[in-house]
Amino acid sequence: MPTNHPLLLSPAPSQCSLEMLAHHYGDVYEHSPWVAEAAWQHGLTDAHDAPDALAALMGLMLQQASSEQQIKVIQAHPDLAGKAAMAGELTQDSTSEQAGAGLDQCSPEEFARFEYLNTAYKEKFGFPFVIAVKGLDRHDILAAFEERLNNDPATERKTAIEQIIRIARFRLRARAEQ
Repeated sequence: MPTNHPLLLSPAPSQCSLEMLAHHYGDVYEHSPWVAEAAWQHGLTDAHDAPDALAALMGLMLQQASSEQQIKVIQAHPDLAGKAAMAGELTQDSTSEQAGAGLDQCSPEEFARFEYLNTAYKEKFGFPFVIAVKGLDRHDILAAFEERLNNDPATERKTAIEQIIRIARFRLRARAEQ
């Protein structure tokens, strides 16, 4: 039976020390705890105990970061259906997100297509292709991959950051639902 209670994060971000926030939410942005730390330094209120509000503030911190910092966050993301996934070297969040999109069930031809696109994309932009895979399947992802290869570098950096912010929001919502 659904409840009318809003989803809240536990521990409550507004009640966390910097260290505690980094420990519990620093991994929301792949290997980039500075984003959570910047949100804490900006100031957290009770409103930020809701996943979407914390996600919005953390996203703002990333959007306001230098392009060099943004690129480092993008570069922290793994290739989709890449060698790290095959070797079991992804973070727990990335593993479950990629599996949820069926990337662990690609045919040999699909894996080869992902490998080709990962290489072409990184050669053009200097960072891996990032997309919030929740709600997508591998065919949707391959189509987006091919379409985004046509972007210019500034547009693609902006698009990748928007996708990373979506990923963080999905991750925070999932934690609030646990």
